[in-house]
Amino acid sequence: MTTQESLPPDTTTDSSKPARTGPNWGRVIALIGWLGFWAMFLAVARTDVDPRVANPNVEGRPRPVEFLTAFDHWQIVPQVGALLMVVVLTIVFIRAWRRNPGSPVLLMVLVTTVIVWQDPIMNWAPYAVYNPALVHWPENWPLVMMSPTVEPFIVFGYVTFYFGPYFPAIWILRKLQAKWGPEAFVSRHPLLSLGGLVLVIGFIFDAILEVSLVRTGLYIYSQAIPFGTLFPGSTFQFPLIWESLAVTFVMVPAAILVYRDDTGKSVAEKLAAKARLFPTKPVLGTFIVMFVIVNVAYFAYGSWFWAIKASGLATSVACPWPYPEAKIYDPQGYYRANGAEGPYSVGKWATWQQGPSRNVDVELGSKSNRCASEDANE
Repeated sequence: MTTQESLPPDTTTDSSKPARTGPNWGRVIALIGWLGFWAMFLAVARTDVDPRVANPNVEGRPRPVEFLTAFDHWQIVPQVGALLMVVVLTIVFIRAWRRNPGSPVLLMVLVTTVIVWQDPIMNWAPYAVYNPALVHWPENWPLVMMSPTVEPFIVFGYVTFYFGPYFPAIWILRKLQAKWGPEAFVSRHPLLSLGGLVLVIGFIFDAILEVSLVRTGLYIYSQAIPFGTLFPGSTFQFPLIWESLAVTFVMVPAAILVYRDDTGKSVAEKLAAKARLFPTKPVLGTFIVMFVIVNVAYFAYGSWFWAIKASGLATSVACPWPYPEAKIYDPQGYYRANGAEGPYSVGKWATWQQGPSRNVDVELGSKSNRCASEDANE
């Protein structure tokens, strides 16, 4: 039972507060900031490739490998979809917030959107190379330059990716709790049960989504550990075990933090109250708890892939390189060792951050020539 429900009907708690007579400036500022952000993106967005990334020896956008079908513009589909998603989610969020301000679910929608600030780092760590034809931010901007090629705008749909599995998982959990009763494991350990459901659903969801996006040329994983990777060595290799498991590092805590128990309070709200974060502004305290925990979880995802990068175990390179208008992203020399001819790009954080396996002076074709162009093999 909530506090409001437990108060006597004639309480004056709410009426003692003066009624709002002017505009809600917090909402106004948030809306102006959001619109201003998109205006800035529209002003600086481009599809051209910066000279730091571009291959000066190639004109146009030739593709040495066929994507899902003969259709050459698959990248348009997710970009239009992401734009529509952002517009729809913005409208839905505003309407929902007006009805239920401070909802933990809505706060998590915000948090799993703003974690996009880390995306360039999380492209660097797992060798996620985006198609340079995508509409993207300027490649030489601080932080943005961490991406191996470009940083596209489609990542603003992260909320459906990282928070989406919560909704089928909580539906299943409630059904199981109702069916099996209060003595069942799912009722006695709801957080463990919810986390397990999100892990399974998130793993499957990520695998289906990412294999599709890689196959249509939206991005590639240029290097991967051969074991546990689908189609290793091909352009469309996908580190199934490593990626689809790692994304649940974010999905699981995002779901657990918004879980409400029989008191009606979410885990995040309880943590904020226990930490006494802004006791007079509980919504802000809840948001900060969510923001910190989800960002740390996202750093754990990046650390997982950095460990793989530093170990030198990601020896399977995606050949042929599908984006010849851009330099081959080869921070550790694996493409060179497999015969892929440059020019190469080592990107940012390309020295000690790559680990002891870094060897950009490796001789061309020292391991094999399987990545060499057809002309080089003739």
